[in-house]
Amino acid sequence: MGLLTFSLNVTLDGCIDHQEGIADDETHALFTRLMDERGAMLWGRITYEMMESYWPAVARGDVDAPPAIREWAVKLEAKTKYVVSSTRKDFPWTNSHHIADDLRTSVQSLKDATPAGVLLGSGKLATELDRLDLIDEYQLLVHPRIAGHGPTLYQGGLPSTRRLELVSAKPLRNGAVAMHYRRER
Repeated sequence: MGLLTFSLNVTLDGCIDHQEGIADDETHALFTRLMDERGAMLWGRITYEMMESYWPAVARGDVDAPPAIREWAVKLEAKTKYVVSSTRKDFPWTNSHHIADDLRTSVQSLKDATPAGVLLGSGKLATELDRLDLIDEYQLLVHPRIAGHGPTLYQGGLPSTRRLELVSAKPLRNGAVAMHYRRER
């Protein structure tokens, strides 16, 4: 069984707005490595649509991008992607698959079928999957910024505190810190 790893950019005050993080070669290399190490990506519909609207064009070369960003886009294009949605059924982006059945059963089956693990990259979906006790690891990139607005991490709340064990903490040159935690079970 593979692990479900929640990975996202977050500011010091918990903002997960994708425009608030530092998007440089070093951060893209970090997320490329995380993606390379996992067997599949898992997103909610909103994150999928945001990604689908930009990254395929970068992968095709239709958008001018530095090498690290293009590398991310090309690898993302090839990566298996799963999308949880109750409102959209068609996901035409390369290697995209719809998850529409029972969330707990579907995501557990995905973990069981993906020995290299699944990388979760959606804040709202993470809250729901954490409520179902399905997240095994957290790899957050904490940016040295205070956004002062939302959306925020776990805005919907959790029924209880999650105890985590620090696996590693690595500062990046841009001041962000890559934090890797594992759930204490």
